[in-house]
Amino acid sequence: MMSAREYRPSLDKLLRLCERNYGRLCALLSQARERQGRRRHYLWRHRDEPLQLEIVILEQTPYTERLKVRRLAPPLPFVNAPELELRLYHDARVAEVLSGQQFLRLLPRYPYPNRRMLQRDEKFQVNLFLAELLEQFAQHEWQLVSLSEEKGRS
Repeated sequence: MMSAREYRPSLDKLLRLCERNYGRLCALLSQARERQGRRRHYLWRHRDEPLQLEIVILEQTPYTERLKVRRLAPPLPFVNAPELELRLYHDARVAEVLSGQQFLRLLPRYPYPNRRMLQRDEKFQVNLFLAELLEQFAQHEWQLVSLSEEKGRS
C-alpha cells in the first residue's frame, strides 16, 4: 500500500507534454529541411541577442530520430549551457528527453530525498524544461543560419 505522500507519476500529463514537444520540434525541423534540405546539423540565431539553438540529428530510423538540442550562449561562470539528448517517436508522435549534462538516463520516479538531489518527478521536470526552451524559442525572433554563414564560422 502506498503512503499518502508517495509520488505517483502522471503518465497522461507526461504524454501530453511529450506530444507538445514533438509538435514543436517537428515544426522546427520541417522548416529547416524545407530551406536547407536534409542535413544532420541545424543552427538558429537570435536576431538581437547572442543566443543560438542547435539541433543535431544523431540517428534516424523509419520510426524514430535521436537528437541533441543545445542552447548556445556566451559562457557564464558555473553555468553550463543546456544540452539535452532526446528521441522523437514518429509513430506515437512524442518526443522524450533521454539524457542531459547531469544525467545519463531518467527513471519514471525517484525516492526523495536522494544523493543526486533529483526531484521525485525528474523525468517530467526535464521534459518540461525542453518545453520551456522550445517556448522561449517560439516567442523570440530567430533566424535559421545559412550554410554559407555556418561554414564561414568554422
